[in-house]
Amino acid sequence: MGSEFEVVCEIEPPTRPDLRHVRHQIGVLAPVAHAFLIPDNHIGRATVSSVAVAHEVAAMGGRSIACLNSRDRNLLGFHRDLLTAAAYGVTEFLFVHGDQPTAGGRASELTVRTMIAEARAMGERDGFSPPRIGVAAGLRKVPAWKREADFVFAQMCFDNDTLLRWREEQNLQQKVYAGVLVLASAGMARRLAASIPDIDIPESLIDRVAADPRAGVEAACAQVAALRASGAFDGVHLVTVSRYREVALTLER
Repeated sequence: MGSEFEVVCEIEPPTRPDLRHVRHQIGVLAPVAHAFLIPDNHIGRATVSSVAVAHEVAAMGGRSIACLNSRDRNLLGFHRDLLTAAAYGVTEFLFVHGDQPTAGGRASELTVRTMIAEARAMGERDGFSPPRIGVAAGLRKVPAWKREADFVFAQMCFDNDTLLRWREEQNLQQKVYAGVLVLASAGMARRLAASIPDIDIPESLIDRVAADPRAGVEAACAQVAALRASGAFDGVHLVTVSRYREVALTLER
């Protein structure tokens, strides 16, 4: 692991051709974020290109990780995105499968595994430095091909003991970032619990958030502090949703 514990804050990408909200998130979170993750067609809705937003992050002096999903791309489209990224100087990616789209279906001939192979081969063939590539992993055995990625983002989890046990069992050699999610409301928590069975949200935390919306921010920031103190992870992938202002203030303190 590296010596510095990194906080990678996820940006809420725009669904309209307007980057003002993105710029505001970057400006507010910049004092506490080491890097920004930009999702790709977030939760199955069309958004501004993650590569374009990553370029905006760089223009504001920040470090970016652009997410690319295999769901929405054929091979030619993927090559186009890599060329665009190379032209913009975007060099870090998180490759993911992609959420279920809200309309239509999957049109992809790609998988995350083939995306990794194509990105590395394309860089060598076309004369630009291969990007740093990360993958997402559930809290189970990590397959061999994912262990060849440059970094790993672990699944969101509200139980640090579970995260620490998984980290020890997997013995991954690359950088590993634990997933931390801010619960903005009790309704959000219950929707997540119903739609993502792998995420176990404590009922006591849902009750606290229902009584005081700030409880979600405080719990997430306390989890970040505990994971940093554990020394087991290289950082966190922090999803602040609409609470990014409160998170920035709490982490600064």
